Amino acid sequence: MSSNKDIESLIEMMARLPGLGPRSARRAVLQLVRKRDLLLLPLADLMHQVGVSVRECETCGNLASSPLCDICISPKRAGPEICVVEDVADLWAMERGGSFRGRYHVLGGTLSALDSIGPEDLKIPKLVQRVADESVREVILALNATVDGQTTAHYIADQLEGKVRMTSLAQGVPIGGELDYLDDGTISAALRARKDI
Repeated sequence: MSSNKDIESLIEMMARLPGLGPRSARRAVLQLVRKRDLLLLPLADLMHQVGVSVRECETCGNLASSPLCDICISPKRAGPEICVVEDVADLWAMERGGSFRGRYHVLGGTLSALDSIGPEDLKIPKLVQRVADESVREVILALNATVDGQTTAHYIADQLEGKVRMTSLAQGVPIGGELDYLDDGTISAALRARKDI
């Protein structure tokens, strides 16, 4: 009986993941259990390893196994632009496009009056400090085209006004769209057609 409780607990936990409902989680768990040696045990080991070793990059907020991520330590990425994104999934979406060769700054969310998320809850002060400390000439705001994303973009533009060139993604990003759901070509086109704020 305890094994059934364990399996049900695993199904409930898996169902909390984005894109998995209870039925999908049940199928996934059954497949994992059936292929215990091939899938379940290696997955459990990897999950433990990632849980212990992965953390936020101290500079940009990307995920890394060391204090700084590969992007921040790469001399090829030391250009004068910083691309500001809402979360790590958006950074990864930008990287999939392969068009941006600069550095990033992950805010950790967007401003939201409804959710009581203010500037102090995001990494906006750290962005302002990076612009002051590093040789940044352009800040590209690659925030989602939602009300909260645009509110955040305007707030950041106000904070950095006169300090650096400010641009945002242009064509290709639909209103209400989120970067993580866009294809690589759309992200590339939007990055190339960015405009001053």
